[in-house]
Amino acid sequence: MYQPIELSLEQQFSIRSFESQVHNMSREQAQEFLVQLYKQMMMREATYKNLLKHQWGLEPNSQFE
Repeated sequence: MYQPIELSLEQQFSIRSFESQVHNMSREQAQEFLVQLYKQMMMREATYKNLLKHQWGLEPNSQFE
C-alpha cells in the first residue's frame, strides 16, 4: 500500500553536494547552519499553511469584518 517517495537523480546529487558542504564545516558553523535551516523549514511550513488556508477558503474574509 505505502510506496516511499523516490528522489530524482538531481535531488540525490543535491543531497550529496549538501553532505560534502556540511562535512567541510566546523562544528560551530554546522550548528549555526542547522539553526538557520530549521528556521527556514518553519517559515516554509507557515507559508504552506497560509497558502492552503487561502486556497481552500478557510481564512476569514477581512472585507466583511
